Amino acid sequence: MVSEAQKRAAAKYNREKMVQRVVRFSPNERDLLAHLDAQPNKAGYLKALIRADMEQSRE
Repeated sequence: MVSEAQKRAAAKYNREKMVQRVVRFSPNERDLLAHLDAQPNKAGYLKALIRADMEQSRE
């Protein structure tokens, strides 16, 4: 069980150190959303795609 102090510490860390972005999908992009939802690690998948794109841009 997580204590209230641990919850506060985690919330403070997330507020001060982490950055969050939101991606919205229109009804026409259901295929993209379905593909993303099929990934076990969505954040890791998106980061890998971005890193691959960055590498490709350097070439």
